[in-house]
Amino acid sequence: MRPVNLIPTEDRRGEHAPMRSGPVVYIVVGALVAALLGVTAFVLTDNQISERKQEVARLRQEDAVASARAQRLAAYTSFQALSEQRVATVTSLADSRFDWERVMRELSRVIPPYAWLTNLTATASPEVSIGSESGGGESGANLRSSIAGPALELSGCAFTHDGVAGLITALKDIDGVTRVGVESSALPEPGSAAGTASGDGSASEGGGSDCRTFGFISEFHLVVAFDAAPISPTGEGEEAAPTEAAPTEAAPESSAAVSTPTSTEG
Repeated sequence: MRPVNLIPTEDRRGEHAPMRSGPVVYIVVGALVAALLGVTAFVLTDNQISERKQEVARLRQEDAVASARAQRLAAYTSFQALSEQRVATVTSLADSRFDWERVMRELSRVIPPYAWLTNLTATASPEVSIGSESGGGESGANLRSSIAGPALELSGCAFTHDGVAGLITALKDIDGVTRVGVESSALPEPGSAAGTASGDGSASEGGGSDCRTFGFISEFHLVVAFDAAPISPTGEGEEAAPTEAAPTEAAPESSAAVSTPTSTEG
């Protein structure tokens, strides 16, 4: 026969006593856990916000320092830009100009003693024209028109045609010369004033502008081209006025003086 506990449930003691809390305890515990989770999430979020604010403040401070440094260095940046601009301008001007002074200096050094000039015209382009009063090289107009860049037009005399050939070879030694064109090279006509001078050994008077005072003297007209030289866009300031070249060598010694004309007829 099984024993039966006749004590009311609410009066029982020990391990067989029923729980009197009910579901309220679980609700309270769940609420506390939820509150704890909420507080934890709030604290973590607040910490992240604080860190982001500190980072923003640090970045703003770094930006202010960089801006101040950039302002201090702005003057150097402007100077560098101005310096580069001026260098580019000077380089452009230098590249668009032709060094006539150097060419004339080298020309004076390479002319052989058996040749001399009566007229020298220097132009930067074929469009540049020199007035006839300056003794411009009309004789070399055809050759000059075929040269787009700077060129020299030379007129003068030399001892025989071989002397003219030697002068052409010497002119090619000038830095920048690409070619030398021969417009003409002619000895005096037999029976002319210059031609008769070689017969009796004396120069005839009244030779005019012809530098051929002896029959073996050849008059030449040459054009020296600088094809590789840069061409000025406007051509202004790139031309040299015709130069009256003093003879580098007088005619052979004789009893009569040899005239040095200032221009040569074509």
